[in-house]
Amino acid sequence: MELWFSECHAPDVKHSLRVNRHLYSGKSEYQQIDIFDTPEFGRVLALDGNVMLTERDEFIYDEMITHIPMSVHKNVKDILVIGAGDGGVVKELTRYDTVERIDLVEMDGQVIEACRTYLPENACKLDDSRVHIYFDNALRFIRRCTDEYDLIIVDSNDPFGPSEGYFTREFYGICYNALHEDGIMVNQQGSPFYKHDAEAMQRSHKRIVNTFPISRVYQAHIPTYAAGYWLFGFASKKYHPIDDFDEEHWKSLHLSTKYYTTKLHIGSFYLPAYLEKMLEEVEA
Repeated sequence: MELWFSECHAPDVKHSLRVNRHLYSGKSEYQQIDIFDTPEFGRVLALDGNVMLTERDEFIYDEMITHIPMSVHKNVKDILVIGAGDGGVVKELTRYDTVERIDLVEMDGQVIEACRTYLPENACKLDDSRVHIYFDNALRFIRRCTDEYDLIIVDSNDPFGPSEGYFTREFYGICYNALHEDGIMVNQQGSPFYKHDAEAMQRSHKRIVNTFPISRVYQAHIPTYAAGYWLFGFASKKYHPIDDFDEEHWKSLHLSTKYYTTKLHIGSFYLPAYLEKMLEEVEA
């Protein structure tokens, strides 16, 4: 008998993966955690039935949420990462020698332990000496921070359930206060394709626009995420993601990537007409 894992992308749409083995299943205080081994996408992490990453395409998400801000702000030393318990974002950040501190705030310690065991390639840099892991609610943690970080990366689940608080105007205001005067915040903005996701994206973008002087949305193609089309938010007190992008400086670092390129950096901010219209509706 074949085993399939199906994720609901919309009321009338499911995305299914054939499963070789169900490697891990655990119920934490916060959510259901599952890790599957699949023939097409390798190992897959799912939280509450939603795919968080697969070995096959996780590099796209991790590279786009890290290298975009890191190539704009050339002097990032102190970083706060919210969520990202799998370790993929941290792994990308540790490739920069200029980074001195990465504070990782993950609410669910069971996610980190599961990923250390079953997704070691992702979690391999969680023990880097610059990484400090805090098992805490990010809202509570960041309220104690003022003028402390150069970069905040919000790698949360979708804006429903336990992660809903990471998409509020209050949260973005707290992030603003925690950043230095030239700080950047980057967050995952979900997909704009299905109605429910699109409405959540618009709400989030409106709140960010009302908090930061510079706010832009950029895109990436991620096959296992809803509609295969994913958005990120770039919010900054000072730096514009294109005008202040130093292509030659980033190239001088000689970082090897599988998805991100300096040309793609600029191109990712050029959005389709329907999405531009959706953003304009909430920016007015």
